[in-house]
Amino acid sequence: MIEVRGLSKHFGTTRAVDGVSFDVQSGQVLGFLGPNGAGKTTTMRVITCYLQPTAGSVLVDGLDVTENALEVRRRIGYLPESAPLYHEMNVYDYLQYITEIRKIPSSKRRAAIRRAVESCALGEVLTKNIGQLSSGFRQRVGLAQAIIHDPEILILDEPTRGLDPNQIVEIRSMIRELGRKKTVIFSTHILQEVQAVCDRVMIINQGKVVFDGSKEEMAYGLSGKERVYLELRANGNASEQLQTIEQVETVRVLSEQDGKIRLQVETARGSDVRDKIFAQAVEHGWTLLEMRRDNTSLEEVFRELTK
Repeated sequence: MIEVRGLSKHFGTTRAVDGVSFDVQSGQVLGFLGPNGAGKTTTMRVITCYLQPTAGSVLVDGLDVTENALEVRRRIGYLPESAPLYHEMNVYDYLQYITEIRKIPSSKRRAAIRRAVESCALGEVLTKNIGQLSSGFRQRVGLAQAIIHDPEILILDEPTRGLDPNQIVEIRSMIRELGRKKTVIFSTHILQEVQAVCDRVMIINQGKVVFDGSKEEMAYGLSGKERVYLELRANGNASEQLQTIEQVETVRVLSEQDGKIRLQVETARGSDVRDKIFAQAVEHGWTLLEMRRDNTSLEEVFRELTK
């Protein structure tokens, strides 16, 4: 649905996006991550035709964003970081106004509004002015305007910014539901949202893509290894004994205190050696106090890639 090839965008001497390339398949939910100023919003604005690329190409459903901007915009629902809402209008009138801007046929406008209202749970506030709504409901109205023309692609820039925890859960749930039917790109600083919503993660830093893969691949960290954390009481050299297990690559002693030893066992991805570690503990009479898989947290990987 989206093909980006060698995309660059300069603002004077500032290179905001630097040779970015990626694809987004139909029905995929892509989490677009990066620190402030990394180039996320600029990339999204080029995809949505709000900015022209300095170099490279962007195709949306086979259409070039520089040559077919209006056709591309018809296929995209866009929620910018600050949703363009008219606070003096009530919710229904605003959505009616959006259907007119989107040139939805008059015979289909009521059904389009009803569908957006149901998807975003806005029924109880239809007659209220947008300016009187909570930030959570205003964000829902922004999401409703993005989906009212039933686009195939949704581009959402920081959709949960400024919301309280309950509102964040509600918006995540809506995005997850929409992602079952549409192609979604959304940017966020909240890594828990990646776990909750995304099929795929892309991290951009200083205008370049520094990671592109699944949540699971990101959780393995940059080493791409499985890790098992152990705490045990052992007689003899436990680290040497564990090293004899076939799939084990390294054993690292983290600490030794009061007769307890803490170890980190590293294996190739896909190798689960916990049953073999347990067998070693039984064979050598170790007291196994704790054993768990110890994948790198998303926060650790993010910091390492963007520091």
